[in-house]
Amino acid sequence: MRLSSTLAWLVDSAGGAVQLDDFLATLGARLVDDGLPLAGGALTLAAPHPIITRRAWLWRAETGVVMEALGFGAGMMPGTGEGDLGREWLAGLGTGVVHDYTVGPEREDAQSGNPKLNWAAARPLAEHESKTLDQVARFAVAPLAALAARSTLSALLQAYLGQRSAAQVLAGRSRREVGETIRAVLFYSDLRDFTALSEETDAEQVVAALNASFDRIAGAVHAFGGEVLKFIGDGVLAIFPVGERSASEACEAALRAIGAARAGMAQLNQVRAGQGMPELQFGMALHIGDMVWGNVGTADRLDFTAIGPAVNLVSRLEGLCRPLGRSVLISGAVAAETSTPLVPLGEHQLRGIVRPCAVFSLPDGSIWSDSRKV
Repeated sequence: MRLSSTLAWLVDSAGGAVQLDDFLATLGARLVDDGLPLAGGALTLAAPHPIITRRAWLWRAETGVVMEALGFGAGMMPGTGEGDLGREWLAGLGTGVVHDYTVGPEREDAQSGNPKLNWAAARPLAEHESKTLDQVARFAVAPLAALAARSTLSALLQAYLGQRSAAQVLAGRSRREVGETIRAVLFYSDLRDFTALSEETDAEQVVAALNASFDRIAGAVHAFGGEVLKFIGDGVLAIFPVGERSASEACEAALRAIGAARAGMAQLNQVRAGQGMPELQFGMALHIGDMVWGNVGTADRLDFTAIGPAVNLVSRLEGLCRPLGRSVLISGAVAAETSTPLVPLGEHQLRGIVRPCAVFSLPDGSIWSDSRKV
């Protein structure tokens, strides 16, 4: 049997596509070159992610551009009503008719779902053209299975490890070795008296409180370009990498995240107070420096973690929040890089740190001011 160039590509090369958007764009362009009057296409996959239930890539034949759309909400899977991403967009192209194809045999596990290929044509399709699209869906099973498995692995690793660590694991960093050195603003937060709260409250409420605080704090970090490296008990370690931007820009982003996190925690405490629950008190600290991010552990059980003097300093600095009566403390290294007005609190000796650290906080009356003592 002689295969068309498109079907031969699906058999021989498509599984090696780097990204799913590349797969769709290449497939669509090849079908157009084969004479199919396509106006656009969509590829939809289920996504094993805590909040994203499906991902879709939308290709427009006229421009060759691929856009990505995300679907949220439990129970809405590709091909089921509102869960069918991109179909309405495709219906606006060409004749308004969308040609739908399920890739592979239907799975019993509705959670995983089947990949979907949808096409819009510039004119009604002839019978042989419809058969071509049907063959494409059949021949796409193997390459899409490989690409979807890679995408699933990446999504799961990012959900559990974070973007930076996931990239390291996917790149094959699976041995104990010195990791990469990163210059970044380090953000460390910790809840106060959480152990006592855990002993006095049932486990379900403790977990709910912990998740609610993480939503506010980690959400603020992500909103301003930071990345959570670790949840450590009731603490959060995050970074704002310097990278291509200046140190001052990274420091300003971290300070804005502090403001958003404190506002989020204030809102959460209002809700808790209305429900007769105690407020969640917290401390946050910022420092800028170099850290090593790499594998530690045993020969067969590893963990990506951050180590170095800068990590030690930011955690010790946060520990000063209670004795200094502040919910936010900032190191002199960060203060030197920012134009935000700060309040100097003098030099302090931090446990385990050789040199005293110049300590600053946010001024009263600013959007980050301390509304109460910790």
